[in-house]
Amino acid sequence: MSFFEVIDPRFNRYVIGNAPVKQLATGYDWVEGPVWFGDANCLLFSDIPNNRIMRWTPNVGISVYREPSSYANGHTRDREGRLISCEHGRRRVTRTELDGSITVIADSYEGKRLNSPNDVVVHSDGSIWFTDPHYGIMTNYEGFQAEQELPCNVYRVAPDSGEIKAVATDFACPNGLAFSADESLLYISDTGAMFDEHAQRHIRVMPVNDDATLQEGSVFHTINPGCADGFRLDQDGNIWSSAADGVHCISPEGELMGKILVPELVSNVCFGGRAKHQLFITATQSLYTVTLNRRGIQQP
Repeated sequence: MSFFEVIDPRFNRYVIGNAPVKQLATGYDWVEGPVWFGDANCLLFSDIPNNRIMRWTPNVGISVYREPSSYANGHTRDREGRLISCEHGRRRVTRTELDGSITVIADSYEGKRLNSPNDVVVHSDGSIWFTDPHYGIMTNYEGFQAEQELPCNVYRVAPDSGEIKAVATDFACPNGLAFSADESLLYISDTGAMFDEHAQRHIRVMPVNDDATLQEGSVFHTINPGCADGFRLDQDGNIWSSAADGVHCISPEGELMGKILVPELVSNVCFGGRAKHQLFITATQSLYTVTLNRRGIQQP
């Protein structure tokens, strides 16, 4: 059985032919937001409809990290190693402090409630960047159905003042996002409005200005089949993105090089493990992993 589909010979550099795609856990409803904690040797991920954050630990297995989780979706870590989470339920972005207390980072913009923060990254200057589509308030499945008060924007939270600015306002529904290694580029996926089957679905790449604003950018790549729900970059600048048939590996030029085949619809990925060369994959009901021949970035 082959776990990989090679489209461009360059893909062979990044995968190990005899490294299997392993299912680590299953039985969830919709898993998302994987984040690796190297100092704790564990992975956290969201089981959104069941309102909990799960923890997977090597040689131990699965346990519940937080329940209820306020229907948390995406996660990352800041430069101090603290958990940053996007919560559909309370429509906010939070930080879990080292003592376990929770600090609200953002829950409104210009006096209106956020929609349902989805995915989040932290810049080296400490600023927090997150997407705010409407998926968590359109039904009661991943949160609470509610009126949408704001457009679906991308926001930046300043590291010192906590000021929130909308940095991208021309997306239908921004979703996954990740910086390039030198942070000169920000990749953001648009996965389209929930009930608009004709909405554009692609990854855009946007240069980052010195004043932390974004240039208009351009379409970088369009996933087919499926969409780029969540993605991460490796040390060579390749994007490893979710798709309907697995994980797609996309070159820095926007070319599809190959696929990791996964038997469920993939939602998100992150790098972790002892050398950050292990790709963790959340896919519909299950958590998977595969060892690659490259290290990932974006994991403090």
